[in-house]
Amino acid sequence: MCTKMAQVQVQVLWGCFILWNLYISSAQAIYPGIKARATQRALDYAVQAGMEMIEQMAKERKLPDLKGSESLEFLKIDYVNYNFTNIKINAFSFPNTSLAFVPGVGIRALTNHGTTNISTDWEVKSPLFQDTGAADLFLSGVYFTGIVVLSRNDFGHPILKLQDCYAQVSHADVSFSGELSVLYNSFVEPMEKPILKKLNEMLCPIITGEVEALNANLSKLEVLRKIDNYTLLDYSLVSSPEITENYFDLNLKGVFYPLKSLQYPPFPSVPFVLPERSDSMLYIGISKYFFKSASYAYFTAGAFSFTLTTKEISNHLLHNSQALGNMLSRIAELYILSQPFMVQVMATEPPVVRLLPGNFTLDIPASIMILTQPKNSTAETIVSMDFVASTNVALAILGQRLICSLSLNRFRLSLPESNRSNIEVLRFENILSSILHFGVLPLANAKLQQGFPLPNPHKISLVNSDIEVLEGFLLISTDLKYKTSKQRPGFHGWEGLHLISGQWSGKPTP
Repeated sequence: MCTKMAQVQVQVLWGCFILWNLYISSAQAIYPGIKARATQRALDYAVQAGMEMIEQMAKERKLPDLKGSESLEFLKIDYVNYNFTNIKINAFSFPNTSLAFVPGVGIRALTNHGTTNISTDWEVKSPLFQDTGAADLFLSGVYFTGIVVLSRNDFGHPILKLQDCYAQVSHADVSFSGELSVLYNSFVEPMEKPILKKLNEMLCPIITGEVEALNANLSKLEVLRKIDNYTLLDYSLVSSPEITENYFDLNLKGVFYPLKSLQYPPFPSVPFVLPERSDSMLYIGISKYFFKSASYAYFTAGAFSFTLTTKEISNHLLHNSQALGNMLSRIAELYILSQPFMVQVMATEPPVVRLLPGNFTLDIPASIMILTQPKNSTAETIVSMDFVASTNVALAILGQRLICSLSLNRFRLSLPESNRSNIEVLRFENILSSILHFGVLPLANAKLQQGFPLPNPHKISLVNSDIEVLEGFLLISTDLKYKTSKQRPGFHGWEGLHLISGQWSGKPTP
């Protein structure tokens, strides 16, 4: 009963969130929090990596049976029914393959002078004889061209569609094997032309079917990810991909929501423009809005409120026991403490994000309380003050995640200027600065080590990555590397994305 009520509550909450999204989309423009740009270098690498992936898929894929009937007039046979089954691709070569952007449409694929080796089982029936066996087909002069059109659906999933497909095989050589192979091979030539015709008729439907199968996987792409027990991250597309002669851009929402309330941030997204570069395969722009929404979501979810005991602070200071001793002796000197104490820190507002060229800072307005912990008694507050901690944010890419770490840059108590010259205030400010530096920030950095997942297709690694802080956004320049595997490749969406529950798989995006 409780489970059903919980499911109903989730569905109602999700329905409200959908309506809110629709309202937001009608009330204001939605700009992306993340932009991912693939360049021509990425397409060139996709040809190389794609061939490895297609070859692995093709060798494991069962192709449709090839059936037909032909008359052999020179043998005075009215008809021969043939059926090629268990058709398998053993090897292929497409030496002249290219991918190119078609502005405003998609990506054109072109290959010619390809060859393919195929093995198959066969069966023939005629008025005079009936037999089965095996055969090898060698296809040459393989040509294909088509445009993969890129767009999005109402749920923010990417959509692929194949248009202007044209595929042709110029030559097909069939070689039968078995006891009567000499006989069959003597009249195989009249059969090659009709086999070639039927094969050419099948090619575009087969390729279209593969694109549709990929599209079905894309429609199940989980674009809303649970980051931790506090937030969700929305990766849905806010618009169809933008395609020029030199690149295509994916515009992702890139916004955090508090896990329990799915509350939209109370500030709008703002546009940002990626610089015109082409040296890397992929450029990922992460806007200030992305980090502001994270700051707001975590603040709303209560993530910036915690308590540290004397023991916990000590654990973070094992590498610097002298600093701990100095800090505790200062507190004891000021407040003559003989019992353990604890520190409560709570953000009073969402941390303020600043992205300036070469400089990423986070200003954290908060309050801090130091309380005693008498045995068998309630905690007693020694002192409570508001402060602002200004931190520098260092960035790194580990695996497929953006890792942030904080270092204390400046610490100021929120006091009238006239009180700041008080020597006791200055001493206490130094003490709290030590607590933040040696106790709070190490704890925060330990949690930040899980990082934020970056958008990248399944089995694709980011290599040779570089991070720049520009005006209002981060720019990640990176190359790509395909991870080969014995498992059959497939599209699994952005790395590691998972929905929280099955009921939430259909979230429309404005």
